[in-house]
Amino acid sequence: MEVLIIGLGSIAAKHIIALKAIDKDVKIYALRSGKGNDTEGIINIYDLSELISKPRFVIISNPTQLHQQSILFVIKLGVPLFIEKPPLHTLSGAQEIVEQINQHNIFTYVACNLRFHPCIQFLKDHLKNNNRHINEVNVYCGSYLPDWRPGKDYKTAYSANKDLGGGVHLDLFHETDYTCWLFGYPGTSRGFISNKSSLKIDAADYANYLLEYPGFNASIILNYYRKSPKRTIDILFDTESWTVDLISNTIVADSNKLIFQSPDFKIIDTYINQMRYFVDYQEAKKIPMNTFEEAIETLKISLKNE
Repeated sequence: MEVLIIGLGSIAAKHIIALKAIDKDVKIYALRSGKGNDTEGIINIYDLSELISKPRFVIISNPTQLHQQSILFVIKLGVPLFIEKPPLHTLSGAQEIVEQINQHNIFTYVACNLRFHPCIQFLKDHLKNNNRHINEVNVYCGSYLPDWRPGKDYKTAYSANKDLGGGVHLDLFHETDYTCWLFGYPGTSRGFISNKSSLKIDAADYANYLLEYPGFNASIILNYYRKSPKRTIDILFDTESWTVDLISNTIVADSNKLIFQSPDFKIIDTYINQMRYFVDYQEAKKIPMNTFEEAIETLKISLKNE
């Protein structure tokens, strides 16, 4: 299997681990914009003409603000696209990409690896097979941006810079994505995005969304400034409440009853399972979940600020 990667940052490293886990003989090419550091086991190229044959697929994992030009650039290869979330940093030009993808019949998948978290998958199965009424859902994700990349000035990272496609509403796209995946797209939604914290960054460091469903409301709160990381989903059923902790990998009812746990889970597992899913669906010629067009619908919610 031969794969082309555009963007060799930290997230690409996880996709490379996943690729090697499912195919130890995978040949990986990296399209570089200039002379960079060599990465063991990766073949650097500087133009698509250097490819000896078409890759099996392309992974787009460069900074979000470069996704649009990268997607349009490689569509001409006519191969499947594995696009790191979020699909874009703006809706400007999104329709053009959708049209190009449809015109060239390109297989696309936007990578949201938390869909493969065992707690999320347990919830997906439970909600599909259970008719209990939901009264309220509260999603929360907060962590401290300066701790994300130890030893580096957080203010220089793309996450902290609006012009580079940064902002908590885009970095933590997972929360909006899995909410819509678990409960469906809301009838209406509202959003509020700001950057008023002591971090003093250019990009948004706080986001708050309200999603309205026929029988309940869901809220999503995201921030960059919480010193002790917290990533939870509270689901208030009519009979009891559940707290889903995506850090401890547990689901606990308000009676302290343990509903689910996955003590041996490692986050890299989500990347490996995700890559295997992508390859399997590609081989079977089946449309995967979270196509580019579907992810754009989620992005419309993430970008709301009113």
